[in-house]
Amino acid sequence: MTNSLPLTSSITQLIEEVKQHYQTEPKLQQLFENCFVNTYQTTIRPQPDGTTFVITGDIPAMWLRDSAAQVRPYLMLANEDPVIADMIKGVIKRQFSFIDHDPYANAFNEEANGNRYHEDQTKMTDWIWERKYEIDSLCYPIQLAYLYWKATGDTEHFNDTFQQAVQKILQVWKTEQRHHEDSDYHFVRDNCPAQDTLSHDGAGAPVEYTGMTWSGFRPSDDACKYGYLVPANMFAVVSLQQLSEIATEVLRDVELAAKAEKLAQEIDQGIKEYGTIDHPTYGQIYVYETDGLGNHVLMDDANVPSLLSMPYLGYCPFDDKIYQNTRKFLLSEDNPYYFSGKAASGIGSPHTPDQYIWHIALAIQGLTSIEEEEKQRITGLFQTTDADENLMHEGFHVDDPTQYTRPWFSWANSMFSEFLLSRMGRIVTGSPLEKWAAQNK
Repeated sequence: MTNSLPLTSSITQLIEEVKQHYQTEPKLQQLFENCFVNTYQTTIRPQPDGTTFVITGDIPAMWLRDSAAQVRPYLMLANEDPVIADMIKGVIKRQFSFIDHDPYANAFNEEANGNRYHEDQTKMTDWIWERKYEIDSLCYPIQLAYLYWKATGDTEHFNDTFQQAVQKILQVWKTEQRHHEDSDYHFVRDNCPAQDTLSHDGAGAPVEYTGMTWSGFRPSDDACKYGYLVPANMFAVVSLQQLSEIATEVLRDVELAAKAEKLAQEIDQGIKEYGTIDHPTYGQIYVYETDGLGNHVLMDDANVPSLLSMPYLGYCPFDDKIYQNTRKFLLSEDNPYYFSGKAASGIGSPHTPDQYIWHIALAIQGLTSIEEEEKQRITGLFQTTDADENLMHEGFHVDDPTQYTRPWFSWANSMFSEFLLSRMGRIVTGSPLEKWAAQNK
C-alpha cells in the first residue's frame, strides 16, 4: 500500500546533508534515505478536510501514539517547508478530533467504516479501530502540538477542537486517579492471550489511590499488570506542563493552566511516593508499574514511554542520579526484557518473542546516552541488524537479525532517523534533547 507523496525539496536536501556527513559510511546513508523516505511516502494520507491520516505501516489504522512519533523527525523541516508544516499540522488536527470523539480509544479508522481489530466488549463506534485505553495515547498529541508550535511559531492548531479535547484529557486523567470508584471504562476481548484483555471483568486489577492516573494498557498495547504505569505517568506530567505553557502563552486561559499544573503536581507526587524502590544492587530506581497496594514490577518495555526514555520525554535531566541508577538496571540481565546475543544486546518486549530486541529501544538508548562510545556502538548496531533491507523492524532475534517481526513498521524507521540526525547535531526544536545539547556544548 503506497500513495507515494512526492518528496519535498527540504527532504531531499536533508538526505544530501546526511550523505555528506556520513560520506565514508554508505550503509548509514542508505539506511537514513530509506527510513526517512519510507514514512513520508508510504504512511501519510492527506485528507480532503486538510487533516492528515497516518497509518502505522502494515496496519491500516492510525494510532495516536505511533502517528505522533512517526512524523516527529519532520518537525526539523517544518519551519522552512510549508508542505511539511501543513502535513504535521494536519496530523495534530486529526489527532485532536479523534480524542474529542473518544479519549479512551487508541487507534482510529480513516473514515467511519466500522473496521476494527476485534469485536471487543467496550464502547465502540464506526470511527474506532481499537479502544485500549493508554495514557500515552493522550500525551503524544499534546507533545506533538507543543513541539510543532516551538518549531514553527504557528498557533492555528490550538483551535476549538484542541481546547475541547484537552478538557476531555484532563477529565479522563482526573477520573482515572480513582479508576475503580469513578470510571466506567472497561475492556474485554474474548479468545485472546491474557495480555490482550483486562482482568476483573474488564476493569483491571485492584489499585489504591496514589495521585497517579490509571492506565489499562501499556504503549505496546499489552495490558498493564498493575494499573499505575510509571513511565506513562511521567509522560503525563511533562504533557501537562506543556499544556499549561500553551494555556498561559497562547490561549490566555488561566483556569486551564492552573488545572493542568495541579494535576501534574498530583501525578508527580504519586510517582515520587510510590514509583521508586531501593534496589540492593542499583540503589534508588524507578519501578515500571505499581498498584499503590505494595506490589510493583521491575522491568522495562521497548515501547515508548519507557523508563529508559524518561529524559528524552523531558521528565528528568539526562544525568539525573535516580535515572542513571534505573538505566544501569534496565541495561542489565536483571531487567527480564534485556537480551544479549551474537548480533546485539538491547531491550525487547513481552509483546514480541523471547530474545527479540527492538530497534526503537536501541534508538532510545542512543538518544538518552551521555557516553559517546555508547552512541557510536549503537550507530554500528543499526547497520548490522536491518537484515540487509535498509529498513528498521519491530523486534529482531539477538543472534540472527534476519528473524524479525513487522517488515513495515514506520515508528521504528522514524526513531532511527531521529537518532542518526541527533548525531549530526540536528535536533527537534523545543525538545529536551535540544536543551541538553545546548548545556553540554
